[in-house]
Amino acid sequence: MIRILPALLLTITLGCSQKGSEIQTEADSLPSWNEGISKNAIKSFVKGAVTDGSPVFIKEEDRIAVFDNDGTLWSEKPIYFQLYFMIDHIQKLAPEHPEWQEIEPFKSVLEENFPRIASYGKEGLLKLLAASHENYTSEEFQSMVKDWVNKSKHPQTGKKFTEMVYQPMLEVLDLLKQNGFKTYIVSEGGIEFVRPLASMVYNIPPEQVIGSSIKQVLNANDSDELSIQNSQHEKVSYIQEHIGKKPVAVFGNSDDDLDVMLYSDEQEGLNFQLFVHHTDSVREWAYDSVSHVGRLKQGFSRVLDKGWILADIAKDWNIIYPVELELDTAKVIQ
Repeated sequence: MIRILPALLLTITLGCSQKGSEIQTEADSLPSWNEGISKNAIKSFVKGAVTDGSPVFIKEEDRIAVFDNDGTLWSEKPIYFQLYFMIDHIQKLAPEHPEWQEIEPFKSVLEENFPRIASYGKEGLLKLLAASHENYTSEEFQSMVKDWVNKSKHPQTGKKFTEMVYQPMLEVLDLLKQNGFKTYIVSEGGIEFVRPLASMVYNIPPEQVIGSSIKQVLNANDSDELSIQNSQHEKVSYIQEHIGKKPVAVFGNSDDDLDVMLYSDEQEGLNFQLFVHHTDSVREWAYDSVSHVGRLKQGFSRVLDKGWILADIAKDWNIIYPVELELDTAKVIQ
């Protein structure tokens, strides 16, 4: 494991030979990030990783970066966006299932009682996930997702869900791709939901998405059960299974990402971990240790100890959503 202060790393790498590597870390490579520790750390990591002759050089085949989705690449409040999709879909299916009027969590979905839906936890989410996937092929389901994200809007912001991706994180994705990193999404979200979104919004192909899937399990009573694969503690094993290498960079926002960060951090050589910290109650939402969505508590105790980066949205991001770029351009034209 190599942990170098950003300023020192820049000094080291700028003095190294750069032949054979076209390094994309100009001043405007992260324009939506304010100058500070977080921005400098990202650029320093990339420069050290790709500069020939750098003592922390990473071979291109080992440049693996993984990103959580909800709360890291797009917003996740007041409930996960996939849950909005499932609610809409289940409401459309409701006439075919009159029994849902009395069965939870379907009853709460039909009543749009979001706090009660959340109270059913992952068990309730599993039931909704199973119902929303039932009788659809993978292609049919992904087509529904594309149609939904293109038409539906967030009930609080009025923005399309695809407009609520984080512009600063899109810039990080682009910077890494330009410098030979292979970027993966590792999410507890349903894989059939995240894959079309990843292609549309992040330009990440389906094979580079690791998400939860529904698996049939035969229980002791010889009846089928459904279980979610790729939950918090399974992320590491699924990375090993699907990628076969430890990521050298991990981006997350909650304790659900902690195991992956520790997994990355334990390896020798240069590696990088960043938590997106939701601190902006005006432009987005402010939450961390007491939130039922995107809880960040255990991660706090690791940041200083491990030398990880805590990116403060209120301080580090000068814009949040891509639509703000369009608004700024319109002001200039006027």
